Amino acid sequence: MFDIANTIKEISILALPFLLAITCHEAAHGYAAYLLGDPTAKDAGRLTLNPLKHLDPLGTLALIMTRMIGWAKPVPVNPSYFKNPQRDMMLVSLAGPAANMILAILFAMILKGLIGLDLNGLSPTMLKVVEPVALISKSGVIINLAICFFNLIPLPPLDGSKILAGFLPRELAYKYMSFKYGFIIVILLAVLGLLGKIISPAIFFFYKLLLY
Repeated sequence: MFDIANTIKEISILALPFLLAITCHEAAHGYAAYLLGDPTAKDAGRLTLNPLKHLDPLGTLALIMTRMIGWAKPVPVNPSYFKNPQRDMMLVSLAGPAANMILAILFAMILKGLIGLDLNGLSPTMLKVVEPVALISKSGVIINLAICFFNLIPLPPLDGSKILAGFLPRELAYKYMSFKYGFIIVILLAVLGLLGKIISPAIFFFYKLLLY
């Protein structure tokens, strides 16, 4: 039977780390592009930490369904502004997953600090604060690792494809990035339950690494 109260509780715990994860991910792309000479994201108003500027309805729904993976609206990038488009596009693409890894580390530090508390010495009021913060922090670690490794899958248009393309000969990179069915493959993998199996080992390896 569907438990609406439990579902609302789960979504409320996921909301903050998810919004922070996708906002920092996309803002990192935009800032990296801006530093490399591309003002497109800035002109579009996407160099912001306002999550409403980055939310994607389908990506948000995916998070609610999977409790782990979601995405935002891609920040617009124009490689024609770059001095070295292939290299610089790789750096811009790497910035998003790197931001998520940094957030995962920060959430893990908070969680480890809370785990180390002497709960017997805390007042009932503090205990009511510690529990939700610990749950949010745990979700923050998992969600950021999930978004990081999901985006590192080397299928266009995910970040991993652009990072890989940065190491390929230019002509081969162009053909590789012209592949149009990458996102369809990702959706099929998700529907078949294979997407989680692909990225879960990396997620839980780093989860244990960060917390133990």
